[in-house]
Amino acid sequence: MGAALNVRVVGGTVVVRIGAIGRADVPLLCAKAEAWLTAVPDAPLRCEVGAGARADLVVVDALARLRLAARRHGRDYRVDGAPPALRDLLALVGLRDALGADAPAGE
Repeated sequence: MGAALNVRVVGGTVVVRIGAIGRADVPLLCAKAEAWLTAVPDAPLRCEVGAGARADLVVVDALARLRLAARRHGRDYRVDGAPPALRDLLALVGLRDALGADAPAGE
């Protein structure tokens, strides 16, 4: 599923685009993000959840690990584009606020 692993730097921000990923993709995704966080001082980490991402525990695991990577590097962290089902799953496992998942306006 390598096409779903997209980590790049955009305007001084490390951007991780999460699409359809499997459990085996998570360590590579996190390693790529860690490499960019090391290479780009003070870059915040932003995770973009794409339309192909499933609301499942694999995505939750990836987001949690990426949050820990950002914390280890002392960086800001944000999740954009999380669909309602993923936000609900994050809330169910007690991680919604800790991961900074976005919420629709008015919530």
